[in-house]
Amino acid sequence: MPLTLDTYRLLGRSGLRVSPLALGTATFGTDWGWGAERDEARKLFDLYVGRGGNFIDTAVTYTNGSSERLLGEFARDNRESLVLATKYTTHRRPGDPNSGGPHRKNLFASVESSLRRLNTDYIDLLYLHVWDFTTPVEEILRGMDDLVRQGKVLYAAISNAPAWQASRMQAIADLRGWTPLVALQIEYSLIQRAGERDLIPMAREMGLGVVPYSPMGGGVLTGKYRRDDLTGTNTGSGESTRKTFNHALGLITERTLAVADVVKEIAAELDRTPAQVALAWTLRNPDVTAPIIGARTPAQLEDNLGALQVDFTASHLARLDEAGAIDLGYPHTLLAGDVARTHTRGDLKIEARR
Repeated sequence: MPLTLDTYRLLGRSGLRVSPLALGTATFGTDWGWGAERDEARKLFDLYVGRGGNFIDTAVTYTNGSSERLLGEFARDNRESLVLATKYTTHRRPGDPNSGGPHRKNLFASVESSLRRLNTDYIDLLYLHVWDFTTPVEEILRGMDDLVRQGKVLYAAISNAPAWQASRMQAIADLRGWTPLVALQIEYSLIQRAGERDLIPMAREMGLGVVPYSPMGGGVLTGKYRRDDLTGTNTGSGESTRKTFNHALGLITERTLAVADVVKEIAAELDRTPAQVALAWTLRNPDVTAPIIGARTPAQLEDNLGALQVDFTASHLARLDEAGAIDLGYPHTLLAGDVARTHTRGDLKIEARR
């Protein structure tokens, strides 16, 4: 069924209402060699909010701080109507060992920096951006809880962390009466489905709303890459810089291009763009709350928003699922197989929990 940006969803086990597509602002500013200048970024913001969108994603170091500064400027007149999400842990000052990481000192300093740039008294949703295996989870959780009690952060969340750590944190927060996590941000798309092994099932059980980033596989699923991009030799500015970046991340391979081919075929059958099909596939996952879209131009954003109107047939979904399918591995394959089912249930029929 077609959606709109003002068809809001609850974020995890909370009462917070967010749009089904989040606006990513890592493209706000050109500090990284690609992105949108101020006036173009303003058009992206106005287009998204004008359609009823309220969920906007940034981070303390996106475009070296330009993302938060521009967002703070644009959101000045309707701050209360927006759900602003930012992240901490990435290094803010090279050479300063405590200007990065999930520990308490950097947590509080990063939040103060974000509050100044965003020109606001509070952050709606704060993510731990990148797990680093050094800081005790109790220190992280207590720090986030303190910020919530101070009113500087309303909700806590996590990104780019192992499922077992996130679930452990959620259990500790529950046992100690600290602020729980309400969202999990992960890379998730037709070409990156590793989250289906543990992260997404964990989020479902622990009450975290899944907020996927890079739902179009860094642009690979838009159909703009060809087999001659496999070498990664294109260099320069603008699009070629992003292309080289994607190649370094391992996003441009024979497998991912094969998945993109299927996306293009289905897009042609539906009279849609490949970007809309790829985004709509992620959007229609019942475990997903709101994929993040990161357009650089109003035309790209308009195209992305068209994903809300895509209707798949069962055949289309089956073809897409088959094209991007992964081996879930042990123990998932074993537990889902006939042998385990026979030994644990026999002929017993059990209706799945909904």
